[in-house]
Amino acid sequence: MATVKLEHKTAKFDIVVDLGFGKRAQEFAYTDEGILAAIKQAYVSYSPNSWLKLTAGSWATHVGYEVLDAQLNRNYSMSYMFTNGPFSHTGVRADITSGKSGFMIGIANPTDYRYVPAGALNKKAVLAQYSYAASDNFKLYLNFVGAEALDSSKSNQLDLVLLTKLSSKFGIGFNGTYNSTKLREDGKYLSAKPWWGSAVYLNLDPSSWFGLTLRGEYFSDENQLKVYAAQPFGGSVFATTLSANFKVEGFTFIPEFRLDNASKNIFVKSDGSATKSASSFLLSVMYWF
Repeated sequence: MATVKLEHKTAKFDIVVDLGFGKRAQEFAYTDEGILAAIKQAYVSYSPNSWLKLTAGSWATHVGYEVLDAQLNRNYSMSYMFTNGPFSHTGVRADITSGKSGFMIGIANPTDYRYVPAGALNKKAVLAQYSYAASDNFKLYLNFVGAEALDSSKSNQLDLVLLTKLSSKFGIGFNGTYNSTKLREDGKYLSAKPWWGSAVYLNLDPSSWFGLTLRGEYFSDENQLKVYAAQPFGGSVFATTLSANFKVEGFTFIPEFRLDNASKNIFVKSDGSATKSASSFLLSVMYWF
């Protein structure tokens, strides 16, 4: 992905246009076509005073520990929680700051949709967040999205992010998410079914140019809503990812090893047979200025 972010700030206004080009950008803009797929973010914010900010447009989701822009993550491959969204929201929101706490509430189109088909204009998503920054060494984010999808299913997702820094060289991140989904069949809603996941990020930075991150994630999809959707059975996956970060001027090099272990045979070997585990190694190179 090649990306460019244009931003203009005044005392009260903030205007952002954030564009991305390439396969990574296209995968997360799956509801858009053509040039619209290049829009990662496009919004205007207005701050009438120091404690209130109003935003309208399209912005990256507040849910989760990881983000779309690769240079802002310490692992290059994405977690199962991030991969299953949400990715973006288009609508209006209000952010309120009170001391060490922050509050956000908003209303948006169905998750990941910038433009909604005419027959689904009444479907909306409710957004909310509570944040607490005790200090630079501890921050908490409690996130919520309640939405009705274009297929008329309804979901409520609650997400928790904890960030703590134990020293100048070592920090821990945690992300836990729980989604309850009601599918619609024959004009009626079925009983709510959940999928959920949790991940721990251990971040070690022995020097300014070198760092290590170990991510351990457990993702449960017993109701076949996400990872196991195409399978005749439900299950779970435990994924372990070790990434090194080498920084040289504006470059970051990330060699990464990942091992995924599932409770059922959902991966495929080179000979076409099914297996419970899969391993991979990648080397990513990023440059930004």
